Amino acid sequence: MTFDAMNRRQIIAATGATVLTAGLGGLTSALAAEVTIRQGYQTNIWGMPTYYLMKSGLLEKRGLKTEDFAVPSGNLTMQQMVARQVDMGTYAGPSLIIGHDKGGLVAIAVIQTVGKTGALVVRKDTGITKAADLKGKKIANQTGSSIGNIFLDQVLPANGLKKGEFQEVRMNVNDMIAAMAAKTVDAMINIEPYNAIAEADGLGTIIVDLDKYDKVPVFMAATPDFVQKNPDAIVTYLKAWLDAKKDFKENPKKVSDVIYSFFSSKGYKMSPQTLATALSRVEVDPGFPHDLAPYMQHHAEVLLKEKKISKIPDWKSVLRPEFMDKAKAGA
Repeated sequence: MTFDAMNRRQIIAATGATVLTAGLGGLTSALAAEVTIRQGYQTNIWGMPTYYLMKSGLLEKRGLKTEDFAVPSGNLTMQQMVARQVDMGTYAGPSLIIGHDKGGLVAIAVIQTVGKTGALVVRKDTGITKAADLKGKKIANQTGSSIGNIFLDQVLPANGLKKGEFQEVRMNVNDMIAAMAAKTVDAMINIEPYNAIAEADGLGTIIVDLDKYDKVPVFMAATPDFVQKNPDAIVTYLKAWLDAKKDFKENPKKVSDVIYSFFSSKGYKMSPQTLATALSRVEVDPGFPHDLAPYMQHHAEVLLKEKKISKIPDWKSVLRPEFMDKAKAGA
């Protein structure tokens, strides 16, 4: 399996018998400090809270070391985790369910909700205003991604467009803007910031987003191997996420500047206002709601019907809120 490691780094943090983190209210255990977390993240807006965490210095202050792996979409991080190439990564419910089915992956937190970031965007010059009018047209999709699964299995049929009535063009989300500009596709199933870029450039129009159908909680998942060996490190890691939450709530410009620098460094021509529009569609609130089993059951039943998983999982083995509960108690 290949993957894009375009932003791979090693963070060196202080270690010792114990590490006292000034101003953050607690000790970091030696066991946590000795662990290097292989952190996967996606290079779209869903992965940017994780990118910010890694760039913020908050992990280092908690005495943690990380090595990061960047990919275009979360389902690729999931595949890396199933192959045990990465320890942690974020993606939505469908990818988590598939990852648990294929490799026992578990959720240790919900980082954000992103229903407003996923959308069906049509080329503006087509004049198309509803999904049903895309029959016979070419739609770009990151096949196997959570957003792709939700749109193809649920949203498009609900809007009068069934599988087989359009041509699915498989490509990475970060290649779709160019395909729209070249008119090789008529529409795209995509996420931020690419949707906001398409709107700002007058290239595309959002005709339906996910928020009406699914708030899309994005999970931080971990491999069962890492969970079993490093429970202390997981709790410490989640404390750093709670630290990051304060920045998203109290210092959004600082967060936006860090994320804007990422996209600028990758050659994206995007105004700060366009990024602000994209970020406004992400609700960052690290935690772990205890009522997610019915939501996940719904997605699992769809995936089972589509033969993408072998069985409905035991949700107590998939959803592991105890680590976030401990992090909040000791933050």
